[in-house]
Amino acid sequence: MSSPLAELTRKMAIYEQFHQMSRWGDTFNAENSPNTGSSTVVQVDVRLENKAEYCEQVEPSRSDQETNKSADKIQRRLAQNREAARKSRLRRKAYVQQLESSRLKLAQLEQELERARQQGIYISGASDAGYFGLSGTVNSGITTFEMEYGHWVEEQNKQICELRSALQAHITDIELRILVESGLNHYGNLFRMKADAAKADVFYLISGIWRTSAERFFHWIGGFRPSELLNVVMPQVEPFTDQQHLEVCNLRQSSQQAEDALSQGIDKLQQNLAQSVAADLSAANYRIQMAAAIDKLEALEGFVNQADHLRQQTLQQMARILTTRQAARGLLAMGEYFHRLRALSSLWAARPREPA
Repeated sequence: MSSPLAELTRKMAIYEQFHQMSRWGDTFNAENSPNTGSSTVVQVDVRLENKAEYCEQVEPSRSDQETNKSADKIQRRLAQNREAARKSRLRRKAYVQQLESSRLKLAQLEQELERARQQGIYISGASDAGYFGLSGTVNSGITTFEMEYGHWVEEQNKQICELRSALQAHITDIELRILVESGLNHYGNLFRMKADAAKADVFYLISGIWRTSAERFFHWIGGFRPSELLNVVMPQVEPFTDQQHLEVCNLRQSSQQAEDALSQGIDKLQQNLAQSVAADLSAANYRIQMAAAIDKLEALEGFVNQADHLRQQTLQQMARILTTRQAARGLLAMGEYFHRLRALSSLWAARPREPA
């Protein structure tokens, strides 16, 4: 028979084996249990959701950066396009201005050429040639005068507009005095230009062909009569003070006397010239008569210069007698008067004519 200790040891071994098998069964049942499967799936789903949320958080961040980069690129491109368009507009504007300036210059040259063509560019023709070999020569002094006189008329029109605006704006007398002095200096430039033209050809200047047809109707020794101009201007600047009225009357009288003296001198010169040319008409050789006539004609330039000096002195005396505002109105009236004469000439030339 076995001892009690051995029996106890054998029973403990059996119990351990049975207990181990029981734990295996519990484990197998737990793995096959629906609750355990659901828990495992839930854990996996939670992990997937967490991963998806992470991806969603990362992906929008990257997308925002790409969107911002794209927007910046578009903005830069738009800015570049705007700058290119602005430069293109500036280039186009400069080009248009250049074309307009060229068009004006071309129109001015065409006018000067047309004026020169009508006057033969002042080329002495056969009727002016005589025996002194002047046929076909271009008088550059007269051509220069015609161009300068065209610019002078344009500047006078601008000054008329400035005077009219200044008088309407009621500027100060100091500012108005500047415009008056500028107007007087402008006429002084005309007299200087005419003196140079008289040296080039006094007949051209005294004939008045450089003026319009209506202006030539009032032409007197290369320009306007000072006394007639006073009659036009003075009614536009009234009323006068008693002292002004007295001085204006004296100025008109002295101008008229000087005009009469110059007119008498011109008449005397014409008589002497006619006598020199007509002397001994039966002679075949008349070089002596022509030489004497040329000597007399040299005095004609002096008459033109004296007439312009009288015109300039009359303008200066008129400005001295009048107030600054009256002088400005006087210059405006005088400029408007000559402007209307030129306009009248254009209308007369463009009038409808009956067929011959």
